[in-house]
Amino acid sequence: MNVYLLAVGIYLIIMALVGLYVGRKSVSSSEDFIVAGRSLSTLVVAGTLLSTFIGSGLIIGGASFIYQYGPFAAIFNLSGGIIGTIILFMLARKIRKRGSYSIPHMIESRFGKSSRLISTILILFAYIGITGYNFTGGAYVLQITTGLPLETGAIIMAVLVIFLTVSGGLFSVAYTDSLSALLIIFGFLIALPLVLNSTGGFSGLSASLPEELLSWNGGLTVPQLIGYFLPLFLLILGDQNMYQRFSASKSEKVAQKATIGFFFGSAAVTAMVILLATTAVVLFPNIDPDSAILKLGIDGVPVGVGVIIICASVAFLITTATSYLLSVSGNIVYDLYNQYSKKENSDKQLLNINRITVVLIGLFAYVLAQFFPTVLDFQMYAYTMYGATITPVILATLLWKKATRYGVITSMIVGGVVTIVWEMILSKPFEWNSVLIALPLSLLTLIIISLLTKDEVALNSFTQANEA
Repeated sequence: MNVYLLAVGIYLIIMALVGLYVGRKSVSSSEDFIVAGRSLSTLVVAGTLLSTFIGSGLIIGGASFIYQYGPFAAIFNLSGGIIGTIILFMLARKIRKRGSYSIPHMIESRFGKSSRLISTILILFAYIGITGYNFTGGAYVLQITTGLPLETGAIIMAVLVIFLTVSGGLFSVAYTDSLSALLIIFGFLIALPLVLNSTGGFSGLSASLPEELLSWNGGLTVPQLIGYFLPLFLLILGDQNMYQRFSASKSEKVAQKATIGFFFGSAAVTAMVILLATTAVVLFPNIDPDSAILKLGIDGVPVGVGVIIICASVAFLITTATSYLLSVSGNIVYDLYNQYSKKENSDKQLLNINRITVVLIGLFAYVLAQFFPTVLDFQMYAYTMYGATITPVILATLLWKKATRYGVITSMIVGGVVTIVWEMILSKPFEWNSVLIALPLSLLTLIIISLLTKDEVALNSFTQANEA
């Protein structure tokens, strides 16, 4: 265990130093802090997209799902991210062309300030949650590798995430993301043949798995499967982090090329995680499902390979949390404070306010994480809160000319309220994730209210034409 503790400690120090160096060298304005001066290359954008996608959502929550329900159900569940990436590829140039700091900023360009305010509040609910469950995921890793209590590990993760985010903003996040992406792919490629050999190859693995895990649905009903598929699909499709990466790229062409690299990288890592977590069922049949990948890193492969997997896993959890923490800080500063403050703020003041906000939100995310029993539960809530409220409105902003301000505002409110009621008050009836109810109601509200208030579309078009 001391080897893993030493390795994780050294790698975290390296990440902190890289982030601090890049941040001090590159961050001199609020635009540098939020969108890296719109200067990121194709490889860096692809790497930071991949790291943001993986995080504890795949390493912890995804592995937990695979361990409990089997590889075939997992293929359906996790393919949501892959399909979402394909659609993102088609939208990448359009997103980069808009060059918005945030999703609410982009929504406001069509639907006004009230839509920006409501979308900001809903994003805060979702992204603070995602930041928090990455603290929890990191605590799992530290507990397994060092024996630290979960509470202590979560505090350590929160401190490291806040430090990295404050030190260099998106520059720091993007470059440490890329380093972590290379490390995890390298570690998984080495580990996969080793653990498959331990189970007798694919045939031995198949013969050793419990029968229920070999079924196409893993014992879940069709609504339950769809309830796991949709949150990840909707989050990837409308994730503000992805859109900010496109805005931070050097050009529209770079944004689209980076999406290709992200697609192949996410498909490869997802496939490897499915295989690795499935072998963990055979090799370690009585462990906590959340720890499937981490247990392999500790006890399922040689120490050298395990060190790579554990270090990369910790790094992904940290960089994903920094991404969401940075993103939600931008929402508070640009979509709330700067919009409603009567004070005229200089760029330097905005940069300082961003950093203070990062610290405060990081602390709040840590507190929120204490109220969810598992990473998978937290993950489904946060993804649904975003996917059922924001993603439909983003797509309407980019693609549907008949959408109106009243349609998008009521859609967001309905999606958010239904998610909270279904998850928090009703405690998930039928064991269905709230997305199955919240998304259809959100979409229907958007379509019906927009069509009933279609005259506003003409009014908006007239106003925009006059402003032009």
